[in-house]
Amino acid sequence: MKIIGNIILIFIISIGLTNCDNTEPKDEIVDNPDQVDSILKAPQLLYGFPVDSFKVVGDEVKKNQFFSDLITSHGISYAMMNKMATKGKKLFDVRRLRAGRHYSVFEKNDSSEKAQIFVYEINRIDYIVYDLRDSLKIYTAKKPIEVVERQASGVINSSLYLSLDKQGYNPALAITLSEVYAWSIDFYHIQKGDRFKVIYEETIVDGESIGIKKIKAAYFEHFKKPYYAIQFSQDNHSGYYDQENRGLRRQFLKAPVKFSRISSRFTMKRYHPVQKRNKPHLGTDYAAPKGTPIYSTANGKVTHAQYSKYNGNYVKVRHNGTYTTQYLHMSKIKKGIRSGVRVNQGDVIGFVGSTGLATGPHVCYRFWKNGKQVDPYKQKLPKAEPIKKANLITYKKIKEDVIAQLEKIDFPK
Repeated sequence: MKIIGNIILIFIISIGLTNCDNTEPKDEIVDNPDQVDSILKAPQLLYGFPVDSFKVVGDEVKKNQFFSDLITSHGISYAMMNKMATKGKKLFDVRRLRAGRHYSVFEKNDSSEKAQIFVYEINRIDYIVYDLRDSLKIYTAKKPIEVVERQASGVINSSLYLSLDKQGYNPALAITLSEVYAWSIDFYHIQKGDRFKVIYEETIVDGESIGIKKIKAAYFEHFKKPYYAIQFSQDNHSGYYDQENRGLRRQFLKAPVKFSRISSRFTMKRYHPVQKRNKPHLGTDYAAPKGTPIYSTANGKVTHAQYSKYNGNYVKVRHNGTYTTQYLHMSKIKKGIRSGVRVNQGDVIGFVGSTGLATGPHVCYRFWKNGKQVDPYKQKLPKAEPIKKANLITYKKIKEDVIAQLEKIDFPK
């Protein structure tokens, strides 16, 4: 019996060794090429859902359309619509539906065409999903975002905006450039023949640009004088510096509004258009459309945010023991701006209007130095701190690299 048991054991082991050999598995042969495509082809996704599994209907919200109009037109009951609006209110209030926003309905891929999923784009990036399958699920998500590095250059004939637009660049780059150079170049006096080069990052969603993320480096030639702007971070703060390692940021912005025009300058004698007499005009007027944001030109503390007969709605900001600024004739003061509130340079404090003694929409910008009203354009204002010694070697290497990149960019002929 022992001999027979050993024979059986050897037989079992030999079978196991035969079945567990190292022979490679045979390749699977597919006769139909379409079958290969279906195996290799990844499913097409929209908002994370495979579009082949649904019938997808997309459209834009029309003027005067409500959430109920979009929902009920796809066979969703009023009871479910109310449930969607109530349950998802913390994520999105359906009363804030906006004309022009895109929405999609994923319907069942059969004759019933029953709505399964409703997606509304809150903005170009964020969207909200109402998943009606089984129990109602509501959540928000973001579209994939791509950041692409680009280069641009141009010679100005009329304006920076038109120069960029004519060459097919995103015109929003004009605003970003003006913000970078806000402390060193007066963009209200750009000259024909001024030219620029810029290396920047653009944000892309759905294959389209939705804005400029940041400028990495720029060269701007204004009145034949070169101005460099090189992005660099130190002490957890990102700023722009020039070829001499100096910060571009000054204590004050050049102007309290963007892309307006100076309609009246600081002067000791001006004919007042309302009072019909000559009198000093101790401010600089920037004409702009009603509602244009007004920015605090420097960090400081609000001392006045109120209405008066001649100033209209106005805000006054004390920046330090030396400088104070004032912004008159606002259509309205921004909510939250009141006496005692601290503001940072570039914060919106109100909006252009024509309240008080004014003939048209503008902001009268007034500037005090040591208690005396002065012309800000004639003041030698303090500059920002330069690159710190500990960071100088790192900055110089970055500066050298990006200036070399800028030099390789050609101006358009």
